[in-house]
Amino acid sequence: MRRRCTTKILFVASTLLSGAFGIAYADASDVTLADFGRALFFDPSLSLNRSQSCATCHDPGHAFIDSRSNAVGGAVSVGDDGGALGDRNAPSLTYAALTPVLHLNAEGTYEGGLFHDGRARDLADQAGQPILNPLEMMLPDAAAVAARVVENPAYVTTLRKLGATGSADATFAVVRAALAAFEQTEFFSTYDSRYDRALRGELSLTREEELGRMLFFSSLTNCSSCHVLDKAATDPREPFTSFQYFNIGVPANTAVRALNGHTGTDRGLRDNPQIHDDAMAGKFRAPTLRNVAVTGPYMHNGVFHDLGTVLVFYNQYLAINEQNLTNPETGRPWDAPEVPETIDRDRLRTGLPLDDARIEALTAFLRALTDRRYEVLLPPATP
Repeated sequence: MRRRCTTKILFVASTLLSGAFGIAYADASDVTLADFGRALFFDPSLSLNRSQSCATCHDPGHAFIDSRSNAVGGAVSVGDDGGALGDRNAPSLTYAALTPVLHLNAEGTYEGGLFHDGRARDLADQAGQPILNPLEMMLPDAAAVAARVVENPAYVTTLRKLGATGSADATFAVVRAALAAFEQTEFFSTYDSRYDRALRGELSLTREEELGRMLFFSSLTNCSSCHVLDKAATDPREPFTSFQYFNIGVPANTAVRALNGHTGTDRGLRDNPQIHDDAMAGKFRAPTLRNVAVTGPYMHNGVFHDLGTVLVFYNQYLAINEQNLTNPETGRPWDAPEVPETIDRDRLRTGLPLDDARIEALTAFLRALTDRRYEVLLPPATP
C-alpha cells in the first residue's frame, strides 16, 4: 500500500511541477480518473506546437481565466501558433461543474450548456473542443490527440487501467472524461469566499458588503433575475447564475475584430448548431458571478475591462443621465449593441436606478464572492 500511495503522490506532484507526468511510475493502480485529468490539464503536449495546455487559457493561479497579457488586453486568447485570436473571452472554469446540460426548462427557456453559447453538452464535451479548435490548441483530430497521449508510457499504463480499448476515439473519450472528472473536484469549487464563510457563521460581512448583498437579492435591482438560481437566497452552494441566456445589448469588441479579421455577427445561442430559433440571436449564458471581481475582462467578448464599467452599463437601462450614457473606459457613448433586435429590455428595465452608493455596495458584495485563494488578486477597493 505504501508503494501505491507514494506513486500517486509522485503522479500528482509531477503534474503540478512540470505540467505532465515528468517521471515514470511503477504502479498506476491507485491513480483515479481525476488524477489523470489533472495531469492532462497541465500538459502542453496536447497542443500542436506543444506550447499550450488547458491551464494556459484557464490559469488555476488566476481563477482559471487566461491571465496572459496580449495585444487585446486579454479580451480573447492567443492560439498555440502564437498569433491566432479567437472572438470570445475565455470564461473561468471555477464552479463550471455546476452547469447543467443544455435544455428547455419548464418555462420554455433555454438553460445550461458549456461555453458562452451552450454548444458543449457537458464538461467532457467542453474539455475536448479546445484541443481540436484551429484557433486554440490546434490538434487536427482524435488520432493526433491519441498519438500525443501514448507518447508517455505512464499515460499508456493509466489508459489501460481506465479501460481504453486502444482506438484513437476511445483514447480521446478517456481524455475528455478525465479532464471532466478533474474539473468536478474541489480544486475548482472551494466555496470559501467571504460570502460563503459568512453563511457558515465564520465571519460577518462588512456593512457595505451586507448592503450590497441585500440589494443583490432584493427586487430593488434586477441582479437576481439572471444571476441567482435559488431565489430564496438560502442555498449555501448558490452558483450565482440562472444558467439562462440573455441579450443585454453588449457591443462588438472592435479592437479584437480589427486584429482577428472576424467580420460576421456573433449571434450567441443562435449560432449553437442545436438552436434554430432566430429569437435566440444575441443571447449568451449568464456567467457565474463567483470570482467575478478577479476574472475580467468582462462580457462574452471581453469588451469591458473593469467591473465598475459593467454596472454602469446595466444602469443605462434604469436611469437616463449623462453619466450612464457614457462608457467610463472610453469617455464616449456606449457603442451600438451587436444584436439590437432581441435585447431583453423589459428585464433590464426592472429595478431602481443605481446611484453611486448602491454601485459601491454592489461592488463590495461582488468582491466578497471571491474564493479565499484569489483574494490577493482583488484590486484595491474604491476609497
